[in-house]
Amino acid sequence: MRRRYADELSLLPPGLPDTDLIGALIDTLLARGRALPSAMRVARHLVLERLAVLDVEQNAAMEDITRAMTNLAEVTLDRAVVQACADQDARFGPPLNEAGERIEFWVVGMGKLGAHELNVSSDIDLIYVYEDAGQTTGPKSVTAHEYFSEVARSLYALIGDVTEDGNVFRVDLALRPNGNSGPAVVSLSMLEEYFLVQGREWERFAWLKSRVVAPFSSLRTGRALALRDTVTAFVYRKYLDYGVFEGLRQLHRKVRDEAQRRAAGRPERANDVKLSRGGIREIEFIVQLLLVVRGGQFPEIRTRSTLKALQRLTAGGLMKPASAERLAEAYTFLRRIEHRIQFLDDQQTHLLPTADGDLAWIAASMGMAACDTDACELLDTLCETREFVAMEFDALLHDGQPPAGGGNGGCKGKSCRPAPQPIDSDEFLEQLPLALAERVRPWMDHPRIRLLRDESKQRLARLVLRAAQSVTAGTCSLEAATRFIDWLEPLLRRESYLALLVERPEVQVRLLRLLGLARWPAQFLMRHPGVIDELADERLLHGRFERDSYIADLDARHVAWERFNQADEESLLDTLRRAHHAEVFRTLVRDVEGHITVEQVADDLSALADATLDCAVRWAWMHLRQRHRDNPVFAVIAYGKLGGKELGYGSDLDVVFLFDDADEPDRDRVPEIYTAFVRKLINWLTTRTAAGELFDIDTALRPNGNSGLLVTSLQSYENYQVGRGSNTAWTWEHQAVTRARLAAGDTSLTPRFESVRRAVLCAPRDPVALRNEVAAMREKVRSAHVVKPGLFDVKHSPGGMMDVEFAVQVLVLAESANHPELQDNVGNIALLQRAEACGLLPAGVGRDAANAYRELRRAQHRARLDEKPTQFETSLLATERDAVLALWAAVFPPAA
Repeated sequence: MRRRYADELSLLPPGLPDTDLIGALIDTLLARGRALPSAMRVARHLVLERLAVLDVEQNAAMEDITRAMTNLAEVTLDRAVVQACADQDARFGPPLNEAGERIEFWVVGMGKLGAHELNVSSDIDLIYVYEDAGQTTGPKSVTAHEYFSEVARSLYALIGDVTEDGNVFRVDLALRPNGNSGPAVVSLSMLEEYFLVQGREWERFAWLKSRVVAPFSSLRTGRALALRDTVTAFVYRKYLDYGVFEGLRQLHRKVRDEAQRRAAGRPERANDVKLSRGGIREIEFIVQLLLVVRGGQFPEIRTRSTLKALQRLTAGGLMKPASAERLAEAYTFLRRIEHRIQFLDDQQTHLLPTADGDLAWIAASMGMAACDTDACELLDTLCETREFVAMEFDALLHDGQPPAGGGNGGCKGKSCRPAPQPIDSDEFLEQLPLALAERVRPWMDHPRIRLLRDESKQRLARLVLRAAQSVTAGTCSLEAATRFIDWLEPLLRRESYLALLVERPEVQVRLLRLLGLARWPAQFLMRHPGVIDELADERLLHGRFERDSYIADLDARHVAWERFNQADEESLLDTLRRAHHAEVFRTLVRDVEGHITVEQVADDLSALADATLDCAVRWAWMHLRQRHRDNPVFAVIAYGKLGGKELGYGSDLDVVFLFDDADEPDRDRVPEIYTAFVRKLINWLTTRTAAGELFDIDTALRPNGNSGLLVTSLQSYENYQVGRGSNTAWTWEHQAVTRARLAAGDTSLTPRFESVRRAVLCAPRDPVALRNEVAAMREKVRSAHVVKPGLFDVKHSPGGMMDVEFAVQVLVLAESANHPELQDNVGNIALLQRAEACGLLPAGVGRDAANAYRELRRAQHRARLDEKPTQFETSLLATERDAVLALWAAVFPPAA
């Protein structure tokens, strides 16, 4: 290069070539009299010489080298497309659609070009797509398809033809629809139909890295976004897509078989840094598989870049940080070797050279010791790197079945072992314990089973057999295995879940254990089967719910939906539901495994509800057409269990909605806007979507109850609660206020709301009248719940939890003015302890009642988890009942 282009080398300014520098270089070469084909080829040689210097002599980052090569491809393709279209316009006139607009033509870069990862002697994988059908308007009118077919031919000549200056890039169109038997160009509608009818699993991996790279003008108009939307829908499914594992296995098998075929009798060909075992391709497969599986629901992990993907997979908890870091190092190391192999002769090859001199040069260029008869640092590091990559790849791809053979041989034929019997065969049932066999037998004639493919029947059989083997081995109870069969039955046609369990056997092990611990988790899993994917996360049992990271993850997902033009309300509603279900499930697993207490469960579920409400408020406001400001001055006030941070699984949310737009010029319009917003918000929170339900909302505690307005100004709420005017709150409403708090929305409203709440608590009251009203309300509630004779209901019987709650409310409403420490919303247990410390309860009564309340909550919680009644033999909780009765007697002394 230096000999041949000595006069041109100085035309490229120092430093890393970017698109502007490369474009200016081509312009200079054109100005010197070279034709476009020659100018682009010479520019390519000059850029390659620069990159060799930067890479080998100056140790430039691998990502900088690949991005510069990508820039070269983009600039030259842009110039070539513009020239090719100009040439065809002269022949046929411009192609127009029915509206008379010029039809756009898009060069789609695939593989490393699409990912900005092009190597220094790469061919470029391209697909040509045109926007719409139409005709040209010149003297010889042709269809848009004929016009763009000619553009494609011109493009190949401009870029791919070998001249005295070589070529710009070797062009490969094999990834287009129907491969080499398909047309060179396709319309967008043809591509959409192909994806829908014929698109294969391996093509989804190929299209994952695709992007429009030329012409640059199409990137500015934004019309190419229609193509991106089509590709995104093909690559990423709306569910966790574990079914792609088998597709990638088949693709990988073909890659390895081809590598072995080429290496047959040629052992030197086994050292292919790209295609051999543990090579670059296997790192790319690891990344692409995880992106395709999870990217449909988690758009924030989507990226074309291998290195960026490893970072995002780690951030999303989908890969261990140490594994991702080592894979990134391995990828960079292998790509640097690949570049040096290609610098040797400017050939598109990935085979390590066998000549000692070439190996010595590669080692020296990477700062490694020269090879000798005893050791070769380069080869040793290469072997170690490839072995690590291969182990990571096999661990991921073969979790659901034994690894294929040993070494490089792989399985021959369909399988290395006998195919499993299908679920609907007598031979299969004979392998099961009798109880499980009888539970599975009805499936033999089940309509859903008959409709399954043979492959799916075998998957199902494998899962049932694993459960049976766990029972036999004593690692799983028969009851758990039976619950597993019950859980599977509604999912017989949901093949993605079956595929997940087949591919991740450790998930099935954890699932069986969970089902054996309590009954309620099985019900939750039947409603939300997608959460079983959480069992694959080793962090599941460690830690607690973290509000900030939960909200940050959801907001990142929202940004990603917007980036992919998919931030519609349906996607956002499903996103909120999936995220909430996943966190509830994490808490549930920690709970039944005994890693957190009942109080911690309530704290975490309450914090989760707060965080989900916060996201829903912000997101729903963005989708309100009538909104009059960027951020609403709006709050969700929590009452009841949520207000007291005692939320349980599946609890309703008792809420009141407030606003305070006192500074708005058009104050008459504000209530209208917030009313429309609250209707939308309630719809967002309560509508059942494909992802399931979120919350049941109860707004009966708003001013004037169900006959009142859905949303109230903070001023009106204050007037109602403190008794200004004729419309005032009842005593039972003030009881509810003792547990009220601002759960979501504009936190600047917190001080004023809290001021209103404390004013309510400190209002003067007749203590005797207060006790009489509360006792009457307590008796009314008790009489509505039937308790079997001889049994004790932990909530409603005398001495139950409701007695504690009503007693605490009386203490707070009667004594807060004199004892400010009772005004804090700190929960019943803490308030009982404070009341005793203030001298409002006899010594020991508050403490004992607090301990009793804690035990009653635990008993209720355990019973509900196992779907058992919350009415117990009286003797079992006699101590707790007596402690609460003592509290009741202290707060509600009998009349003299």
